[in-house]
Amino acid sequence: METLTAESYMEGLYEEDAVLTRVKEVIVAKNMPEISIAPGYGRLLTMMVTMIGAKRVLEIGALGGYSGICLARGLKEGGKLLSLELKQDFADVARDNVIEAGLGDFVEYRIGEALDHLNALLEQGERFDFFFIDADKVNYPNYLELAIKLANPGAIIAGDNTLMRGKVVDEKQTKASVQAMRTFNQRIANDPRLESTILPAYDGLALARVK
Repeated sequence: METLTAESYMEGLYEEDAVLTRVKEVIVAKNMPEISIAPGYGRLLTMMVTMIGAKRVLEIGALGGYSGICLARGLKEGGKLLSLELKQDFADVARDNVIEAGLGDFVEYRIGEALDHLNALLEQGERFDFFFIDADKVNYPNYLELAIKLANPGAIIAGDNTLMRGKVVDEKQTKASVQAMRTFNQRIANDPRLESTILPAYDGLALARVK
């Protein structure tokens, strides 16, 4: 008999989300990486966007649209999710899934290097209420710094995969991506511009409020 983990026990309390299950099935069918945010954290994203009344949300890393749907579900009429995705084919899948979920009007995709888009948004004077970072790990510290600069006062910054499947706590792991995530975690914890916590369930989620 399979041992029940804390995460699987908690997930068992909730009914299956047919929309998000379909997104996962599409991701598998398209041979995309199966690395969407954990269901529990997806629900948390929806809750937090709703709770703070976010009107402008910025997502770094669209993949197949799973997290985008979770974020867009928290928006009210007139709200907007801007999703940055490196790969056009991933963004196309994400867009189709978001439209299928009935949330297409809330989401805009921009393709290419996220740092280029973030710096352009900064130059344009754009500001956001909520950020979700779930892209290449090497640039997490850079994404964090730009998110802080693009943030309205009180904005929330969320970053997924802060544990990197245990690699960040393994001293033998010295890859650039692991070191970058350790730097990201340290900055989340210690940057005086932020109030923060890091949740250790699933693969770890950092949450910070910009003062």
